[in-house]
Amino acid sequence: MGLLDNRTQETYYTGSQLFYISGIDSNSPAYTYSLTNIQTEHGSDLVASDIRVYVESGSTDFTDREVFDFTVVDGVLTILTSGEAGGDGDQAFDELSELNTDGSLRVELVDHEFGGYRYSSLSDVVNNFMVAYVGNGKLINSVAKSDVLFHAKRGLQEFSYDVLKTVKSQEIELSPSLTMPMPQDYVSYVKLSYIGTDGIKRIIYPTRLTINPTEAPAQDNNYEYLFNNDGTLLKTTPLTNERWQDFDTDNITGNLNRESDYFIGKDNHLDENFGRRYGLEPEHQQINGYFTIDEATGSFAFSSDLSGKVIVLEYVSDSLGTDAEMKVHKFAEEALYKHVAFNVLATKRNIPEYIVQRYKKERRAALRNAKLRLSKINLEEISQVMRGKSKHIKN
Repeated sequence: MGLLDNRTQETYYTGSQLFYISGIDSNSPAYTYSLTNIQTEHGSDLVASDIRVYVESGSTDFTDREVFDFTVVDGVLTILTSGEAGGDGDQAFDELSELNTDGSLRVELVDHEFGGYRYSSLSDVVNNFMVAYVGNGKLINSVAKSDVLFHAKRGLQEFSYDVLKTVKSQEIELSPSLTMPMPQDYVSYVKLSYIGTDGIKRIIYPTRLTINPTEAPAQDNNYEYLFNNDGTLLKTTPLTNERWQDFDTDNITGNLNRESDYFIGKDNHLDENFGRRYGLEPEHQQINGYFTIDEATGSFAFSSDLSGKVIVLEYVSDSLGTDAEMKVHKFAEEALYKHVAFNVLATKRNIPEYIVQRYKKERRAALRNAKLRLSKINLEEISQVMRGKSKHIKN
């Protein structure tokens, strides 16, 4: 059976499933529809919050009447028309009947993405493993499905950091507080940038110039620590953070400020003194701003020159944040099978060591193949870049 048998091209490209309505019985308490196609496109069990439902007809005065009274259970949509005042589905169907016209019921996914065919869900991987690797006459006679799921999740986590490179990005406009909270599924950052008015990203670098203290005990006028009634330290906002927010980065970047900068040189003309700022550190001679990581609050802190700018954070997740994220690219699917097989065998008793080592080697080889497949090395792109390697650039 093909993998596309349960979905249509219309469902893939529109993210919706259409049902034609004719001969509505207004006395029916509910109408049911099987969401087979859209369920497959969604990739996991549907719930009511995953979809929006509309009733429409070819009439210009009856289009996109949204229905809210419905339930979704086991892939079946039920439009409710019963109740004291009748549901909104009843009202929409009645209007359709009054117009004496056929109509349609359109079910849309709230979040619809293209390209899902590239991935296999974690549940499919676990089920396939139980069929192909576990049973009488196979290397693994028996193993609990929960154990397989545990090793599959751990493998997916490790692959996300190294092989799959699950990199997400988040864009915000930086507030005057100069801080950006870490995303809910944040593991580690890849890159921070700000977006200029031209849409081009400018990389923001971490700095060694300052630090974000994890705590700042409150002190009295004699510099003695202050305590709460329960004997714990009374804490306050670190002065380091406040002073860094007020710091003018032009003092270290070498950025010229024609109104306030003063140079001693020939006739004190600024234009004749370019290049005469001595003692600057090369790592600080850039005007893209700086950031630090405040571990105490779980946020990024930025220098004052970035206030109001659009900040983009690229970060690594572990692919386990939501059920929809728990999927593996098909290029790495075999590597995940080998990973689970190796870890199951390594934790079982009475398994010969040479068998364990064999699957360890197979896991390593499959992992290497997955990295190569996912590296996206394109010969044409490399050739295009290399064509300019010997081009002379005039100053």
